[in-house]
Amino acid sequence: MVISGKLFFLYPFFKKILMAKAFLLAFLLSCAESTLLAQTPEDSVKATVNKLFTAMKNGDGATTLLCFTDSAVLQTIARNKEGETIVKNEKVADFATLVGTMPKNLADERIQFEVIKVDGPLAVVWTPYSFYLDGLFSHCGVNSFQLIRQNGQWKIHYLIDTRRKQGCSSQLP
Repeated sequence: MVISGKLFFLYPFFKKILMAKAFLLAFLLSCAESTLLAQTPEDSVKATVNKLFTAMKNGDGATTLLCFTDSAVLQTIARNKEGETIVKNEKVADFATLVGTMPKNLADERIQFEVIKVDGPLAVVWTPYSFYLDGLFSHCGVNSFQLIRQNGQWKIHYLIDTRRKQGCSSQLP
């Protein structure tokens, strides 16, 4: 009886140890789960690109500007009157200002992520797209992005696209 009394006396102590171990195990499992659910570099690159197109759709010029580096380059491959391929340059600030003047849902660029490659602070993204203006199909093409990771955030440093009205049979929903 004395032994069982001593064990009974130690029960609260063992109970605290067991509870501490249970909390530690729960904590470790939650850490492991959050690590498994953490964004991959590809996911965070996608989030930046999607942020740009959401800002465009919302007519949000300030957020559009935040998606780019300070020295970003915007270009479009086009054809001149003679049918020659040319490259048109646009300033990011001018583009963001234009977006900021658009009413919500006027510009809707629907993209499909085809290629995402990441090497440390550099990412390459290839996205075929369909562009809708005020709900009506306007044109299609492909975006080619170069993103840089700065201060823990992905930013678009270079964006060049193609634009065409023909050969757009794969309009994105």
